[in-house]
Amino acid sequence: MNSAAAERFFHHHNGLPTMPEVASRLLRSFDDENVSLATIAALISKDSTLTARVLRLANSTRYSPSHQISKLNDAAHALGLETLRNLSLGACISGVFPAVEGLNRATFWKHSVTTAAYAHLLSQQLQLDRDEAYLAGLMLRSGQILMAIAEPALVAEVEARATEPGSRFSLEMSRFGCTHADVTAALAQHWHFPAHLVEAFSDADTPMEIRPFSLMAAVLHLAEVLADAAEHHDEPTHALLVAVPELIEHLHLDLGFLSAKIAAAGDVASDVEAMLH
Repeated sequence: MNSAAAERFFHHHNGLPTMPEVASRLLRSFDDENVSLATIAALISKDSTLTARVLRLANSTRYSPSHQISKLNDAAHALGLETLRNLSLGACISGVFPAVEGLNRATFWKHSVTTAAYAHLLSQQLQLDRDEAYLAGLMLRSGQILMAIAEPALVAEVEARATEPGSRFSLEMSRFGCTHADVTAALAQHWHFPAHLVEAFSDADTPMEIRPFSLMAAVLHLAEVLADAAEHHDEPTHALLVAVPELIEHLHLDLGFLSAKIAAAGDVASDVEAMLH
């Protein structure tokens, strides 16, 4: 990790973003194999804003409820444990960060949710923990918000130039001496994330250069390329072959299978507006 370059973005604004208590407890629930749907619902119920967001998400067209859901417990049963926790973490984490100059908030979080969904999908194919992959994908670009607080014009320039899937990493490195993944790694360290996730963030910009090889870092890089392709309406497997052919070969990734899974998933971030408001 380019830690010195990344750490400077924590000195340009009033304090470090604070991980909400509910989000911290949701994170800790990953380590509890016996965690129940009722436990997660009870955690969410402690935050009225989060509860309202979860109800909006449960009633969104993506989950096509047969009737209007007005109670959190009904939403929990409709969504299931994994979806409920992932959506709640998304709502928590997006709520931590302000809108900033240089990044369109709705576009940014749509991309982040798409990255999370594709990380989740890739983790199934590559036999990684699906919940961790979703969380890491959701968090991957969060460091860029801190970069935009400090250098809004430069971040806006990067976004204007990042038209090729996967190009954001190199554009940032040439301008900042670090990438959004490096800043996210520093933030995750401040937030006391598990060490292996901090390392995965720090390795995500150049996964083929890191030894030992990190499968989670590779999944994060692939997921961001796929989210970029979705944003620019590029064909996903072609985008991967152009951006990261060595990584595809190294992982022996079945692109036909992956393409079918992506097509079946549809618009994975269709409910991002409900998450943000």
